[in-house]
Amino acid sequence: MQFGVFTVGDVTADPTTGWTPSEGERITSMVRIAQKAEEVGLDVFATGEHHNPPFVPSSPTTMLGYVAALTERLILSTATTLITTNDPVKIAEDFAMLQHLAGGRVDLMMGRGNTGPVYPWFGQDIRQGIPLAIENYHLLHRLWREDVVDWEGKFRTPLQSFTSTPRPLDGVPPFVWHGSIRSPEIAEQAAYYGDGFFANHIFWPKEHFIRLINLYRRRFEHYGHGSADQAVVGLGGQVFMRKNSQDAVAEFRPYFDNAPVYGHGPTLEEFAEETPLTVGSPQQVIDRTLKFREYFGDYQRQLFLMDHAGLPLKTVLEQLDLLGEEVVPVLRKEFAALKPAHVPDGPTHAALVQAKDRTEDTESTDNSEVTR
Repeated sequence: MQFGVFTVGDVTADPTTGWTPSEGERITSMVRIAQKAEEVGLDVFATGEHHNPPFVPSSPTTMLGYVAALTERLILSTATTLITTNDPVKIAEDFAMLQHLAGGRVDLMMGRGNTGPVYPWFGQDIRQGIPLAIENYHLLHRLWREDVVDWEGKFRTPLQSFTSTPRPLDGVPPFVWHGSIRSPEIAEQAAYYGDGFFANHIFWPKEHFIRLINLYRRRFEHYGHGSADQAVVGLGGQVFMRKNSQDAVAEFRPYFDNAPVYGHGPTLEEFAEETPLTVGSPQQVIDRTLKFREYFGDYQRQLFLMDHAGLPLKTVLEQLDLLGEEVVPVLRKEFAALKPAHVPDGPTHAALVQAKDRTEDTESTDNSEVTR
């Protein structure tokens, strides 16, 4: 089981002080959060991709390349790579380059994003969101697996005898998660390719994501990638902790009430009841997170959103200390004890290389038997 944090990179005023960080300060704080994640023993740091205020992470591979130089073990990922408005050729090149720089500590999450105006900014039509996601990923999938590609589609110019460079590290592309809040077509796409499916699981009730994840699992098995319970699932989540649950609620309430996304709407208590948001003690976070397995089955990656809504960096780092010292060690032990042996671990570059080598050895043995 892999644990980590993801950031959306919002620049938001602290409602308790009125202070708003500059874009540079926010970017620097995101890097510090990534370093802290490794320091406290987490596995993954993921950044979103946005091209509009009040967000700053417009170039995820630039940030992750910098973080790669400052860390040694952390898996570097995206919480969304916009498969609809980025050129698949550029995605192939950027993430293969990042793979080499980070020694394979890279994967990414494909998504359509949640900002409508981004489509025309990059010359696309939001009404083509799903077809764009399907076609662009089909091309990206080929670019990483075929040395020379001839291709023609609907949304970009054709390619003739094209080779994407650099080639993926060790001949193994980065692991891909397909992220979705609401689209069964994306769950189907993840299943078709045998990729991971990431349910953001921060805004909607669990019943909605149960349906999406169950669809993905059934179709994963249908396409012959393994049994339904071997499908690779990731979940998002939101937490805010203090040693005493009442202190956590009192401290977090003004941030929740004024958050750009859900502020001035449901109460903190109502939102926590209907979504995975957990505000309380470390033990409450442990208990709530363990419940996720009951709803969704065994899964491979849990990411928490912890640095949004204007929370100051000092507070976020304190949250990471609690997560790394008191929450994740217990969750690791409990999830490991419950996971059946045939359910895969979270994806890593080393594991993907080993799987590739096993496949090649099997094919070589089969070919030898045929030629005898």
